[in-house]
Amino acid sequence: MQTAPPNFESSSTASAGSVGKSSTGLDANVAALLAYLFSWVSGLIFLVVEKESRFVRFHAMQSTLLGAAAMVCFFGLSVITSMMAFISVTLAVVVSFLGSAIGLAFFVISIVCMIKAYQGQQFRLPVIGDIAAKNAK
Repeated sequence: MQTAPPNFESSSTASAGSVGKSSTGLDANVAALLAYLFSWVSGLIFLVVEKESRFVRFHAMQSTLLGAAAMVCFFGLSVITSMMAFISVTLAVVVSFLGSAIGLAFFVISIVCMIKAYQGQQFRLPVIGDIAAKNAK
């Protein structure tokens, strides 16, 4: 779902750089892209540093939540893999391959979010995007 906060102009044909400047001195679309670069770490940095642009704060919050979700998934999978190792090494290998597939999915999602942010779109991920929009004030 693509919606924009009140102080953000967006269209499906928005060109790069059309979302204005952020308080970091970067164009808002570049700052939003960079918020995804190092997952939750860069997301937190931009949440702390950015004071004006709701667009950048939204993407920083979404990046932080996406990174947190990835960490929770990987922690859960590592616990499951450890438990499966006691039952069968084959099951543990299958679950670890599942972890690799989930890691690839998170990577692809991050790339898509980077592209959408650079294009000046407020691209919302399911569940995470709504939470980010509420908290990116």
